[in-house]
Amino acid sequence: MHKRTILVWFRNDLRIHDNEILLRAVERSHQIVPVFCFDPRYFADTEYGTKKTGVLRAAFIRENVSALQHMLRQLGGELIIAHGYPEILIPQIAEKHQVDEVYHHREVAHEETAISALVEEALWKMQINLRHFIGHTLYHKEDLPFPIKDIPDAFTIFKKKTERESTIRPELGRPDTIRVPEGLDAGCLPDLSALGFSSTAIQHARKLRFPGGESVALQQMNAFLYGDPDVTDYSCLSPYIAIGALSPNTLYHAAKDAENTALDKKRVEQIILKLLWRDYYRFMFKKHGNRFFQVGGLTGTPPDSVDDDEQHFGRWKTGNTGNAIIDKTMYQLNETGYIPHDQRVIVAAYLVHELKVNWLKGAAWFEERLLDYGPASNYGSWAHLAGVGSSIKDNKPVDIKKLSTRLYPKEALAFGE
Repeated sequence: MHKRTILVWFRNDLRIHDNEILLRAVERSHQIVPVFCFDPRYFADTEYGTKKTGVLRAAFIRENVSALQHMLRQLGGELIIAHGYPEILIPQIAEKHQVDEVYHHREVAHEETAISALVEEALWKMQINLRHFIGHTLYHKEDLPFPIKDIPDAFTIFKKKTERESTIRPELGRPDTIRVPEGLDAGCLPDLSALGFSSTAIQHARKLRFPGGESVALQQMNAFLYGDPDVTDYSCLSPYIAIGALSPNTLYHAAKDAENTALDKKRVEQIILKLLWRDYYRFMFKKHGNRFFQVGGLTGTPPDSVDDDEQHFGRWKTGNTGNAIIDKTMYQLNETGYIPHDQRVIVAAYLVHELKVNWLKGAAWFEERLLDYGPASNYGSWAHLAGVGSSIKDNKPVDIKKLSTRLYPKEALAFGE
């Protein structure tokens, strides 16, 4: 007798809690085939001489994939870890295990959606359906008070209408047990050298500050919400949200629960505001697509830039501008893969408005270096800093001196010279 089998294609959703594709696949099948692919395209170089994924984020991804495999095994399951192109590997795995359907979470940026389309086309030839789920945002697309094409570009209007007319869905549970086909070959976790990194870069990755896995993410969330003095910044959670080890929905409901005991209302509002900005950028990418990857952005009028900006860009990205605040911040970014939001604003505004460098180069450097990189949030926020973003009111110049004075009162004197 044929056992209904669903292949679960994990991407940026490396968790078992509040994960719709995993929960629905378990509910609707006799057995599942969980798969994660290390796609070589994500480890290639960009046109700006940067890498799409730097060694710190590559190490972080590996840790989270390994942690997911461990969690699935605890439930009786397994995770196939493959290295190659999903449009080749997933059909092969589907054929081997007589898969009836493939589940995955829909992405919004053009490279990610193009890969989904390639997989869908290959599966269609086998008469296997690729089913798309919406699982990366706080607000579900179907619950918004407007279709994607009519979403207000102005963030404040988006926020007000969404909060007033939509609801956030309850957090989903997690499977109690997972069944997979007998003899499932788990493959192996590719080491960093197989992903194209040098021995020097791999040595740097040993300094990884953020351990991976949803267990760590949930511990960090509780420490953040209930007052651990070492975890005071929302961004300590952002790498886990970006990779999907922590669900935005889980954080929202946990924050609302903590509001009644440990958190003041303003802090909860700030958490939700950051999650709303994250939603907004994803929906804007769905609406406007590749315009976020053009130097003129949504306005069509790029900021002023110098003709030959490579020298300025090189000094900025390596922390050798001569400005103490910029250099200190860029050093932290390059060493740890993490800088808080305000510091990101300062160094980005400095690159665009002081050094007059093409903002897409700065966004590409963040893409390489940030542990919490996501296409929509990264390029969407850079576009606003460059004055070409989707929300016209938020295309305002940043007062670098004022922001720096608040954060670094001594070093900020450099901006007045």
